Amino acid sequence: MVRGQEFLLAKPKQTSANPAPGAGTVFALRAIGLVLAARWAFSMSQMGYLSSLRAMTSSPWACLNVVLIFLLIVLPGAKARVKRPLHPLPQWLRQALRFLALLTLGFAMFSVGAFVWGSGWRRFVHALAETNGWLVVGPALYAVVMWICRPRALWRTNIAARRFAIGRYAISLDPVSRTAVVWAESRKLGQYDVRELSVRWPAAPVSAAPSTTLLAPATEPAGPAVRVSGEVRRAVFARRPKVELLWDSPAAAGHNRKTVFSAPLSNESDRNAARALDATLRQF
Repeated sequence: MVRGQEFLLAKPKQTSANPAPGAGTVFALRAIGLVLAARWAFSMSQMGYLSSLRAMTSSPWACLNVVLIFLLIVLPGAKARVKRPLHPLPQWLRQALRFLALLTLGFAMFSVGAFVWGSGWRRFVHALAETNGWLVVGPALYAVVMWICRPRALWRTNIAARRFAIGRYAISLDPVSRTAVVWAESRKLGQYDVRELSVRWPAAPVSAAPSTTLLAPATEPAGPAVRVSGEVRRAVFARRPKVELLWDSPAAAGHNRKTVFSAPLSNESDRNAARALDATLRQF
């Protein structure tokens, strides 16, 4: 009877159905590598494996594709980690994949453009139908690899957890020890005292001073809404204003007023993160 009660009270082992952060990135890159490998195997079967291998040894572009496919399938050092949700790949692997994908995309676009220039659009459409659209799918896959491996911060902004992301930089604040850790992608820039950090906003044009509340810190009161002229608006977006994180330490002789990083405010999420970071730093 006791054993039966223990069996009824025993809880089954709970397993999390949610994948680890970054697992989707690893899966997508590996899937692209398998698709490219399958296409290469199909092309080699049509041309003959021996003649294909001979042609590959004399073509540097084929060797680059082989290296890219190998890295995409194997992904050495890739691991989904909770602390780095947007960076499951090592920095060297991310840069290598982005560089190889850029080279192969450029060569593919050049080859397709030369074929269209020499043969015309009708022959191109015919070749596109014969290859089941691979003349477009192949370069698109290289572009997807470049987009996945683009420069990003370690995490997204989470104000409650005091984690901020501006461009490719990530900042983590610890209120207990009053320290801040700054990352550039997955590379640690340094650890600083929170009280010695400050945010410097881009200087606004004189003519647009009353209407630049978009770039002002969150702690400043919102000014009256004034309509900006077309010239000033184009100038603001053309320059891509940058926000800077400054480190001013009286104990660091000769290193006072050092710029930790300078990041462009390219979208609204970066602006909100910069406002929240500035407001949080002012609280210490």
